[in-house]
Amino acid sequence: MRLIIVGSEYAGKTTLANEIVKWRNSVMGPPTPLGIVEYHDHFTLPWVGHWDEISDEDLEKFMELGPELKEMFQRYQFSYHLSPMLYRDTDHILIGFHIEEAVYAPRYYGYGKKGEYGDRESMVRHIEAEIIERAPDTVLILVKSKPEVIKERMRKYPHTRTVLREEDVDETVDLFEEHYNHSLLRYRFVLDTSEATVEQTREEFVEKIGPLLSDSDRLRIQIHSTRLLGG
Repeated sequence: MRLIIVGSEYAGKTTLANEIVKWRNSVMGPPTPLGIVEYHDHFTLPWVGHWDEISDEDLEKFMELGPELKEMFQRYQFSYHLSPMLYRDTDHILIGFHIEEAVYAPRYYGYGKKGEYGDRESMVRHIEAEIIERAPDTVLILVKSKPEVIKERMRKYPHTRTVLREEDVDETVDLFEEHYNHSLLRYRFVLDTSEATVEQTREEFVEKIGPLLSDSDRLRIQIHSTRLLGG
């Protein structure tokens, strides 16, 4: 599967990604090659690496860099995660990725405003054109929640590494939806987690992704089902 899951912090993107991985493993079997990173969820500064692979001390040093160096590093991230090497894997799941950068960079990172060098709004279209050329079966998923729900989650379950401020939530939610609506990616759908449980959101994902699965994904499901039956 080729998925890009976007939405405001606290909407439930990472929770959904974990559920997708469980579902994928149960119906398609493990990904190939074995040992692949399940998904890439490290595009929100200061979160610039997989889970605990970068120390808090190094992350603090990274955040002391000027906006020019941060912008260069993020460009490297996007280039690397668009590489043919990663698209040769059976699955390529990106959390936030280019749309998140377009929403957060101009407000929080000190670069990427419209008309400036590294304009992130323009970058979104270039990246999506490349995705369409390399992996036209990519599915864009917007995970959204009502602003008041996002704010409540921020208070109850604060993240240790975050950029979103409560006073920015309403505009942030709108910006993610705006970028989703203007995306060049053909295949897409929305999941609203405002009142849905994790289980309900997973079930809605399974229902909506079904018609959008690639021929390769469908074949994997058939093969895995046959193996489970001992065929």
